[in-house]
Amino acid sequence: MRLGHVSLKVLDLEAALDHYTNTLGMLVTHRDGDERVFLKGWDEWDKYSLILNAASEAGVESIAFKVEKPGELDDFLRRIDASGIAVAEVGQGELPFCGRAIRFQLPSGHTMFLYAEKAFVGKLVGATNPEPWPDGLKGAGVHWLDHVMLMAEVDPARGINKVAETVDFFRDTLDFHLGEQVMAGPNADIQVAAWMFRTTTPHDFAIGAGPRAGLHHIAFFLDDWSDVLKTADILAKRRVKVDVTPQRHGITRGSTTYFFDPSGNRNETFAGLGYLTQPDMPVITWTEEELWRGIFYHTGDEIGNFLGVYT
Repeated sequence: MRLGHVSLKVLDLEAALDHYTNTLGMLVTHRDGDERVFLKGWDEWDKYSLILNAASEAGVESIAFKVEKPGELDDFLRRIDASGIAVAEVGQGELPFCGRAIRFQLPSGHTMFLYAEKAFVGKLVGATNPEPWPDGLKGAGVHWLDHVMLMAEVDPARGINKVAETVDFFRDTLDFHLGEQVMAGPNADIQVAAWMFRTTTPHDFAIGAGPRAGLHHIAFFLDDWSDVLKTADILAKRRVKVDVTPQRHGITRGSTTYFFDPSGNRNETFAGLGYLTQPDMPVITWTEEELWRGIFYHTGDEIGNFLGVYT
C-alpha cells in the first residue's frame, strides 16, 4: 500500500535525534533508552515512519511497506517463497508496535518487511475539523516519509545487475509499477536505475547502481518550492552539511534539496506531486547521455560525487 518506515543506523543517537526533530521537525513517539528512537511526521497517522538505531556504522537496517489487509501477508508469503527468495514469518510485536509481519532479503541484499497493522496515533491536526497545519512545528516541518532510494551492485563485466533483479522482484512479486528508468551501456540495454510506485506519486521506492548495496537517501515530503527554499535556509542556519542546494529533478519532476544527517546518511526534502502515476502510465526512459539532466534538470551537470557517496 505504501512505504511504512525505514529503520536507520546512526553513529550518535543524540545528534541524530536533534537533526531529525529540530532540523526536519519530526516528532518522537517512543524511545528505547539509548538504543533506538521512533519518529513520525506531523501529517502521518501511524505511530512511526522512522527508527533511529544506535550503531557502529551508518546506513539502512531495513525498510518496511504496509499492506492493506492482514490476509494479504499470507498471499505475499507464498509468492515470495515461489520466487525463490527465503521468507520468514515475524510474530506480532517483533516488528515494534506492529502486528504479524513477513521478512525477506531483496535481490539487492537489503532486508525488507511487509506488515498490515501498526499502532495508530493520528495526525497532529486531528481528524475532526482540522487546521491545514499544526502550530509549533520545528525546522522544515516535514509532512511524511515520502520515499527511499537504495543502491545495488551492477557489474556488467561479471554479469551482475542487482538493480534489474530487484526491479523485477518488486514488479512481478510485490505488484509495484515501474515509473521511470535509466538505461545505459553501448546498446542502452543495462538498467542502472529505476523509480517504482504503489501509490499515485512518481515513486515510493527507487534503486540505483553502485559497487555495493547501500542507502542513497530517504526523502521527506514538503508542500512546494518555497518550502524547499526555506529548508535550505534552515540547513544553513543549523550548519547542516548540504549535498545539493535547491534544484528540480527531470526524473520525477520534483523540487529537491539533499543534505546529510550527522552520521552521513543522505536526506532529501522533496516537494510537489511531480506528476500523477497510474498502473497504465507508459514507462519514462532516460538515456545515459541525458542522465545528469534527468537528475539535476536546471544544469544537467554532475554535482560532486552524488552517485558515488552513500551509506
